[in-house]
Amino acid sequence: MADTTVASGLTVQQWDDKFFREYLTENRFAGEMGSDEASIIQVKEDLTKKPGDSVTFALVNRLSQSAITGSDTLEGNEERMDSRSFRLYVDKRRNGVRVAEIDEQYSAINLRNAAKAVLKDWSMKDTESLIIQALASVNGTNFASASSTVRDAWLADNLDRVYFASGYAGATHATGMTELDTSSDKLTAADITAMKYKALVTASPKIRPIRSAENGRHYFILYTDPRLFRDLKAESSSPIIQAQRESVKEMENNRLFQGGDLLWDGVIIKEIHQMYDELATPFANLGDSGTTETGCAFLCGAQAIGAAYAKRWTSKEETFDYGDKKGVAIESIYGIKKMQFGSGSTDTADLKDQGMITGYFATTN
Repeated sequence: MADTTVASGLTVQQWDDKFFREYLTENRFAGEMGSDEASIIQVKEDLTKKPGDSVTFALVNRLSQSAITGSDTLEGNEERMDSRSFRLYVDKRRNGVRVAEIDEQYSAINLRNAAKAVLKDWSMKDTESLIIQALASVNGTNFASASSTVRDAWLADNLDRVYFASGYAGATHATGMTELDTSSDKLTAADITAMKYKALVTASPKIRPIRSAENGRHYFILYTDPRLFRDLKAESSSPIIQAQRESVKEMENNRLFQGGDLLWDGVIIKEIHQMYDELATPFANLGDSGTTETGCAFLCGAQAIGAAYAKRWTSKEETFDYGDKKGVAIESIYGIKKMQFGSGSTDTADLKDQGMITGYFATTN
């Protein structure tokens, strides 16, 4: 990756601002990030303007009441807007590099440019890792670290938001996983339609799709790892592939679509390479007979993930070895979590995932 040339007149603050803009626009999930409640990944920067260690998101559900018509009275018949909150904590995250044998005359900007490519790549991977771990998490705990008790409690509260390809409908997570086998439980087009139906009809409250600004249509996003993406394209008779020939125009010049994405039944399917790196090990051999590989697909609508920034990525420099060598570091204070709301008596009781359906499938490496 080539370094981006920055005008020599830039200040360090301007460099940091440019770095942050590129970080936001170039990461794998950039097309789904936005500041409002209609975004799949809702970004808030409240803490950049005031002190604190957390940001609170208002979770908005779809209104379902029929219209009050004619001369009927609206006062006293308003629909209650079931809005709950989700608190997201932030933490400092940072990394740095030393630039060996650097010229003493390097300016602060040139020093940053020398390390910019690797630091920007690292910061984007850090964010992508947090998003992937959040998608797979259960009640705020990374899947790999969650006990069977935590997994079962999450499943019991999210039965209307979890899809097992085998058709399992119980509340014991491990049992649902062991029913997955490669003969009939790989990801298919029919599974995607079933997950969409669950989001729009079965889920309570229903999950809101996002609206494309380019064509006004509504979509869900399905994130899959490369194995499930491969299985989907290899499905017998491959209805997915045929559908792509008919949807090329719809995908052109649309911010939600990126190269390689697929479209099926109003669902944009995205292959996320890093999902394999992050999740293949914790989901290894959880399927049939304890020897079948399993994987996840996440069908996401509005407010699936929250991202809170208390401090944007900023750079610092340091001198080592009596001034002979220099280094540059970047740091940010932020947090990323799956949005959840309390379906019980409080915002934290009987937690449900706000904007997504989690799907479990069998696969092979």
